[in-house]
Amino acid sequence: MSPSFTSLGVPAIFAQVLADQGIETAFPIQEATLPTTLKGGDVLGRGQTGSGKTLAFSLPVVARLAANPKPRKARFPRALIMAPTRELATQIAKVVEPMAQAADLRTAVVFGGVSQLRQEKELNAGVDILIACPGRLEDLLKQRVADLSRVEISVLDEADHMADLGFLPVVKRILDQAPRGIQHMLFSATLDNGVDKLVQRYLDNPTVHSVDAPSASVNTMEHHVFMVSNDDKKELVRTLASGSGRRIMFMRTKHHAKKMAVWLSKCGIPTVDLHGNLSQNARDRNLAAFSAGDARVLVATDVAARGVHVDGVELVVHIDPPAEHKAYLHRSGRTARAGSDGTVVTIATPDQQSDVKSLLKAAGLKVPIVKVTPNAQIVSDVVGERAEPVAYVAPQLRSTATVRKDTLNDSDAAGGRGRRRGGRGTSKSNAPARSNSSEAPRNRDENRGERRAEGRGYAATSTRNSVSERRSEGRSENRGEGRGYAAPGARTGERRNDSRGNGSAPRGGERREDSRGGNRSDRRADMRQDDRDVARRGAGRGNATARNNAGQRQGSGASSRPRGGNTVGEALGASKVEAANGASRGGGRSRGPRRASAPASNGRSY
Repeated sequence: MSPSFTSLGVPAIFAQVLADQGIETAFPIQEATLPTTLKGGDVLGRGQTGSGKTLAFSLPVVARLAANPKPRKARFPRALIMAPTRELATQIAKVVEPMAQAADLRTAVVFGGVSQLRQEKELNAGVDILIACPGRLEDLLKQRVADLSRVEISVLDEADHMADLGFLPVVKRILDQAPRGIQHMLFSATLDNGVDKLVQRYLDNPTVHSVDAPSASVNTMEHHVFMVSNDDKKELVRTLASGSGRRIMFMRTKHHAKKMAVWLSKCGIPTVDLHGNLSQNARDRNLAAFSAGDARVLVATDVAARGVHVDGVELVVHIDPPAEHKAYLHRSGRTARAGSDGTVVTIATPDQQSDVKSLLKAAGLKVPIVKVTPNAQIVSDVVGERAEPVAYVAPQLRSTATVRKDTLNDSDAAGGRGRRRGGRGTSKSNAPARSNSSEAPRNRDENRGERRAEGRGYAATSTRNSVSERRSEGRSENRGEGRGYAAPGARTGERRNDSRGNGSAPRGGERREDSRGGNRSDRRADMRQDDRDVARRGAGRGNATARNNAGQRQGSGASSRPRGGNTVGEALGASKVEAANGASRGGGRSRGPRRASAPASNGRSY
């Protein structure tokens, strides 16, 4: 019979917290390590995932800090627990926090992928137990947001996985900043890839406790290898995922994991994905959906496998066989946790058969490879009771759809794009309501044109309701005036100096001055008088020539006059009259209409 926690030396306050959670007896790794760790000794624990090692190092951390209380100091934690992944760090925090709260100890979790502002605030407020991933912790140390000079206990969980991820150099730099002689606890399934060097460097005469051999030969775990053709593989995955219980499926790449999760959901199987391309919020939502039972299937990659601690996972499926046996062990460890039953299925195609055999041999397993089809009886036995297909939308897609729906509702309530942004010159209170009639597109063009006009400082004419009309007028005016462009605001009495630079007159309601210094109404009168004078002089020298020139002048002026009575065409006609006048004085012959713009040297422009 397993001993109780109090018999192993755990303080009663923490034993009661565990009892409230339904944990009353110790697991083998806890029974082996607690007598040493509670006294402050260094420990090297070798145990598989799900063996209870998280509680094995959490209990001595909170018990020793509670037995020696000290005032908190900003940025200086007293205990450090490092984990390779965000999911594992979060899971450790869930185990530690209830016991820490019972002893009035404060915890904080830091990892990358999220803003560090909140993490900085927690550290500045004072932390007793810091749970961290190596990458973000090193950043905080470099920024002097955290300081390890007062650390009394350090824990390194899943050191072998840290080695696989290349974190060992970072871990060494971090642990070098902690005081010498503190208590170190290191837990790892294996001691290869440099983990043994960590043990030699930091652990002082450690006590080694190896509860489980580094293999997947757990008594409550059943292993199968199904060989299937490439054409039937996807359908076999769907069949294995169709059961009513929780199941985790592993793939090698993030892209394939996401694609498989979407496809299974379309098949009526509630599925979420977990991989490195997801934000931390998306990871949390997907894990919460899987833990709560909203999603029955989780499709994950190897990195995410280390942080999934969900009870009741009855089936683990290796859709893509892992590259090495250690990854196989960690994947398979998601099921058959803490003595419960579980099944592990490895799917292999004919070209993967030899690799799978080598993988299982390295893992210490002897499992026959069975050739199956998606409807084989052995597959149905593994699946068990099947669930009815249901419509399901993943949490991150659901939140995106909600945001888009809210955005559309806000847009409809605001009554159009211009009014939703507040417009450039039209107030929301005066904006016309959106109409469902056929005139609605034209009204939107009117509003946009008016806002553009008002935003530039001149008033758009209300008599022209079409954007295309205003654009054609602008082009006609531009051609008629040469280099000098008269804005439509000239029709409403806006004042502007000519291109000779007589000073800038304020916009908005004043009349425009032309290149002669007079206003437009006076200049129009002068043009008409000049026209009459030319006609009279032409009559004295040759009525036919004068009438011909006058006809050209009138036709040219009329063709340049846009609809609505624009004065720019009149100015163009007057310029041609003056040109004809000069030609008549030189010999009574007109050389044809000349451009309204003066030569570039004098800078004159109309």
